[in-house]
Amino acid sequence: MLLEVENLTVRYGDAEPAVDRVTFHLQAGEALGLIGESGCGKSTIGRSLIKLLPKYASTEGTICVDGEAIAEKKDGTWRGEKVGLIFQDPMTRLDPLMSIEAHGLEVLASHYPKLSAQSAKQRLNDALKAVRIDPSRAKQYPHEFSGGMRQRVAIALSLLLNPVLLIADEPTTSLDVTVATDILKELTELRKSRSMGLLLVTHDLGMVAEYCDRIAVMYNGVIVETGSVEEIFRSPQHPYTQSLLASVLHFHPEELSSNQDIQDIQDVSEVQNQGGLEDIPEGFLQEHQDYEETNAGDKVKVIQKSIPRVILYVNNLKKHYVTGGNLLTRLVDPSIGLVKAVDGVDLEIVSGETFGIIGESGSGKSTTGRAILQLIKPDRGSVRFNSVELTRLKGEQLRQMRSQMQMIFQDPRACFSPYMTVFHSVADPLLIHKLEPNLESAREKVYAILEKVGLNSQLAERYPSDLSGGQLQRVAIARALITNPKLVICDEPVSMLDASIQSQVLRLMRDLKEEFKLTYIFITHDLAVAQFFCDRIAVMRGGKIVEQGSTVEVLTNPRHEYTKALIASIPRIPYINS
Repeated sequence: MLLEVENLTVRYGDAEPAVDRVTFHLQAGEALGLIGESGCGKSTIGRSLIKLLPKYASTEGTICVDGEAIAEKKDGTWRGEKVGLIFQDPMTRLDPLMSIEAHGLEVLASHYPKLSAQSAKQRLNDALKAVRIDPSRAKQYPHEFSGGMRQRVAIALSLLLNPVLLIADEPTTSLDVTVATDILKELTELRKSRSMGLLLVTHDLGMVAEYCDRIAVMYNGVIVETGSVEEIFRSPQHPYTQSLLASVLHFHPEELSSNQDIQDIQDVSEVQNQGGLEDIPEGFLQEHQDYEETNAGDKVKVIQKSIPRVILYVNNLKKHYVTGGNLLTRLVDPSIGLVKAVDGVDLEIVSGETFGIIGESGSGKSTTGRAILQLIKPDRGSVRFNSVELTRLKGEQLRQMRSQMQMIFQDPRACFSPYMTVFHSVADPLLIHKLEPNLESAREKVYAILEKVGLNSQLAERYPSDLSGGQLQRVAIARALITNPKLVICDEPVSMLDASIQSQVLRLMRDLKEEFKLTYIFITHDLAVAQFFCDRIAVMRGGKIVEQGSTVEVLTNPRHEYTKALIASIPRIPYINS
C-alpha cells in the first residue's frame, strides 16, 4: 500500500475539526479523486500528507507513505522526492523575482547538488515541454505568463523530482480543456509507468470520471462516501453526493435547442456594415409593429423583427509583447521574443446578449477583455462603446466611461484588499467615479446590491479572509454592478468554484442580467459553462478568433479543427443521464 491514512483529525487552533477522523488508502499506480464543496477539508488533507499545515494547526492520527510514517520525517528533502504537491494558485507559490528557469534549477540543486548545470537545464526543458511550454520562455518571470501557463509551470516543477505520490490540488482549474486533457493524460501515463499514486483534489467531476479509479466524497470535514467511479456516479448513496451530482453542468451540445434560427428577418434597415451578426439567436431580435395595405386597400398589422443595436465594436485589435531576446537579435529578426497576445481581433457585441470567448490559456482571451476596457492600451485597433472611441480617451473622460463598463475577475481573493471590509470594497467604485460623496452616503446602495447577489448585509463589515470562495465571488459581482454598468466583462468568474456553488453563481448572474439589462462578455475555458450561459461564442487561438457564431452552431457544427479538438477533449460523465 503506497498511502495509508488512519483516523486523521486536523484542527486550526481551538476551532471545530477541519478534518474529522478521516481514513482512506491509495495503492501504487492508483488515482483517487477527492471531491466536495469548498471548505470541506480537501486541501487540508492534501497539505497534511506533505506536512505543510500552519504552525497553529494540530493533527492526530497516522499517515504512512511507502511504508514510512511522515510524522517521523525530520529532513525536509523527502518533500518532492517522495511526495509532490501541485497547488491550486501557482502565483502564490512562484517567486515574482525569479525566472522560471531559476525556480527549476533551485529545486534540482537542493535535491541533486551533484547534477551538472547542463543536465539540470535539460531536465527542466523536458518538464516544460511535457506541459506544452516552449523552453525558450524559461528565462521569463511568472508575471509574463497567463494564469493557465503559470499553472503548467507549477505542474512541471512538481514533476522534476519524480515523486512516488503526487497530490494535485485543483491542478487544472485555470487551464483550458485541451491542455488539461494533455496534462492529465501525461500524469496518467506517469503514474502507471512509475507506479506513482495520484490524489486528485478537484471539483471537476468530469475529470474525476475520466482519470480516476476511485472516488472519496467529503462533506464538512468527513469522508461520507467512497467507491469506484462507476459505483459513485451510477448509484450515489449519501444525500450530499446525490445533490452534488445533480448540480453538475453537463456538456451535451447535441441537446441544445436548434430553433434559434433567424432566417425570417424582415427588416434589417438598422443594420449598416455589421458583418458577422448573422448568428444572433432569435431571442435577441426586437419586435415592432407596423401596418401594410393589402390589394383591397385594407390595413393589416405586421410584426416585424429587427436586429438590436450593437453596443460594442472591436476592429483589428492588436496587443503584442516583447518577452525575450536582446536588442541585437531583435534587429536581425524582429519576431524573436515577440508574443502576439491579441492579433487582429474583430468583434461586434449586441446589447443584451451574453457573448462568450473561449480558448486555451495564453490564447489572448483575458488580454482582449482588458484591452477592450483600456486596462491595458492596445497597440492598434478601434474599440467603440456606445459610439465612443475608447482608445482616444484619457484621464477623466476614460474614467467616466469605465463606470459603464466593469469587470469580474477570475480570482476574487486576488482583487480585494485584505485590509478593506466588504462594505468598503463594494462602495469604492462609487467614490472613484464620484457617484457618491462619501462612504456613509453609499451605505444604502451597498446594502441593497449585497442583498441582490444573495448576501446578508451583515457581511458588509467582514474582511475577505472571513468569506468562502462562493461568497467572495458574489461580492465581486456586487462591486461590478454597484455603478449600474451597461457592459460587464467576466473573466473566468466561476472557474475556481465547486460545482454546486458554480451553478448558483451562474444562475444569479443570469437573473441579474435580466434585472439590470446587462450585456456580458463571458471569458471561459469551460464549454459546459459556455453552453449553459452564452448566446454566441468566439473561439480564440494564438491571439486570433478562428471561429464564431451562435452557441448552437459552434458547439454542434464546429468548422475549425481547433474547435473540433476542443470539443472532443471535454471529459464526460458516462454514467449519468442528464
